Amino acid sequence: MTLKEANDYGTGFVFGYLADGAPNAPFEISNEANTFIFAFGGLTLIIVMSAISALLWHWRVIPVLVNALSLIFKKPLDVGGPVGLSATANIFLGQVEAPLLVRPYLATMSKNELLILMTVGMSTIAGSVMVIYTTMLSPIYGLGLIGHFLTASLISVPAGIMYANIMIPSDTKTDFPADDSSKMYSSTMDALTRGTQAGIDIFLNVAAMLIVVMALVFLVNATLGVLPDIQGQPLTLERIVGWIFAPLAWCMGIPWQESQAAGELLGVKTILNEFVAYIYLADTTTYVLSEKSSLIMLYALCGFANFSSVGILLSGMSAMVPERREDLIAVSVKALWAALLASCMTGFIVGIL
Repeated sequence: MTLKEANDYGTGFVFGYLADGAPNAPFEISNEANTFIFAFGGLTLIIVMSAISALLWHWRVIPVLVNALSLIFKKPLDVGGPVGLSATANIFLGQVEAPLLVRPYLATMSKNELLILMTVGMSTIAGSVMVIYTTMLSPIYGLGLIGHFLTASLISVPAGIMYANIMIPSDTKTDFPADDSSKMYSSTMDALTRGTQAGIDIFLNVAAMLIVVMALVFLVNATLGVLPDIQGQPLTLERIVGWIFAPLAWCMGIPWQESQAAGELLGVKTILNEFVAYIYLADTTTYVLSEKSSLIMLYALCGFANFSSVGILLSGMSAMVPERREDLIAVSVKALWAALLASCMTGFIVGIL
């Protein structure tokens, strides 16, 4: 929780009582539960984590870990050096930042390799948001959530590669000596400033996306509300996607009586994003799950596999390699479903333990 306290200190210095709510408010508080402002008290942690990640990358802490993991994954998973490097970097970096490490090799990669990069990018989450989810869910799961998220991403990397190879088999492998992965920044100050700027971009993107998707969900549910009730309850978007994804949740090891709620979470994650899904998972009054089912969903939701991520990846990777735009578009939907299945396999593995 030291990172959270450091973020609260910095945010409080800029925004005052808006960052930490009741303790420093200049007026009497009647209900402290309503004083928490997510934009100031939670989302700002993305900026801090982004800056720290950039510093750790420049200081060769993350590159050493990434290169070690890429060597571990390369032979067992039979992938080339660039794919292995970018795939393992997704454990720490975002879905667009990781392919930047192998940008010079994107133009010559096969469609299978492009699919692998996109799939792994959407089947994991970035280190910059892990702490956010830890803060959101720690009242439910307690301490040690970072370990769960890292484990989920580690499992999802080989799972994503497997599903990508099933969808587009290929024997073509692009290779290279990974010896310049730490040269993203020219100095410590450059890493700090660029990492902070990247965090601001992510912060604004996440905040704007949350506003839009929550508004759209409200509008869709308001429209569905004019229809007759089903089984004594109004028809909502969450219920519809819950029916669709309930069998998949059951296959992961969740009891059938809880699969409707779990299916809703999977559907919300896919149609909206994992951020909203984790917010819903934290709502234990609406989504009542057993301890084991809740842990399965913690792992199954750990990934960027949603339609907005497809757009983010397409725009980001198309800017890196414009000549492969058509190929990227061709594999994008397959990457989404492969990433979703990879995340669900991660939940399944937890379910059988």
